[in-house]
Amino acid sequence: MGYELTIEPLGQTIEIEDDQTILDAALRAGIYLPHACGHGLCATCKVKVVDGEVDFGEASPFALMDFEREEGKALACCARAQSDIVIEAEIEEDEDAQNLPVHDYHGTVVRIESLTPTIKGVFVRLDTPEGLRFQAGQYVNLHLPDNIGTRAFSLANIPTSANEIELNIRIVPGGSGTTYVHEKLKVGDRVHLSGPYGRFFVKKSAGLPSIFMAGGSGLSSPRSMIRDLLAEGSTLPITLIYGQRNRDELYYHDELMELANSHASFTYVPALSHEPEDSDWTGFRGYVHEAAKAHFGGDFRGHKAYLCGPPLMIEACISTLMQGRLFERDIHTEKFISAADAQQVRSPLFRTL
Repeated sequence: MGYELTIEPLGQTIEIEDDQTILDAALRAGIYLPHACGHGLCATCKVKVVDGEVDFGEASPFALMDFEREEGKALACCARAQSDIVIEAEIEEDEDAQNLPVHDYHGTVVRIESLTPTIKGVFVRLDTPEGLRFQAGQYVNLHLPDNIGTRAFSLANIPTSANEIELNIRIVPGGSGTTYVHEKLKVGDRVHLSGPYGRFFVKKSAGLPSIFMAGGSGLSSPRSMIRDLLAEGSTLPITLIYGQRNRDELYYHDELMELANSHASFTYVPALSHEPEDSDWTGFRGYVHEAAKAHFGGDFRGHKAYLCGPPLMIEACISTLMQGRLFERDIHTEKFISAADAQQVRSPLFRTL
């Protein structure tokens, strides 16, 4: 048995199954509702139930307080319908969004590469010949066995090669999901994933030069976005500032150097923060935000910036960009965060983190 879910102010009605969350039903219908953690902790997906009954699910009492429940508020990532329902959500129109519906996919691991000592490249060939439709910059949820649950990973390939997807997965000490991928997942294994998710993609309608700032395995989304732009023949300036601790961790370096050599519009600035002083590294020594400030002379006006990497890197980059006269409307970051991240304090400088 299912129910009807009406989403205002769109006035659109869709089907919702008994055990399906409001968020999942909306995304699978190609309707984007703002969300982040997906664990009922960050309150990004808060909606108002104006008619009907819902089960609030495992929403944190800090993210959804008792008085809010009494007012009809709910977290879309946790709430399930118990009747036909009508909700009100803050939905922002984005002319660059393709609003692709979320689907389930199954596939086979065809290759696993050690990109760095801590990052694996996992390549999955999907069963569906047409592959996974997505916008460069989006991510998927990978379903892991042994009651591990799902983990979000950005798509590192470009959309035109979506029948075989690439995920760059850094091992997190103590993390059950990434430990499973690094230590147990093998070529030939069958996997289940869902997607695409996220609103992290190039704002092409702006017609502005792009600055990509990435650290660690956060390179995956920018790499997909940059390669997609170049494949489309974009002539607007594109700059990638990519940081790692040392040369061993700097993956896809040769590929990015070659892209920079073959495309006049693309500039690649690698930065190493902990490279030994006596090494032969001739590139920038320091952090991503420092390399960006040096490269642009501290003035970022007239650009769109796309940030992907560890929270501390994101914070430092946002501060540097704002000091260089680039402000919130032109700074874009990944929207998915882990359950642990959702409990951390967000920067007061940037409301969408």
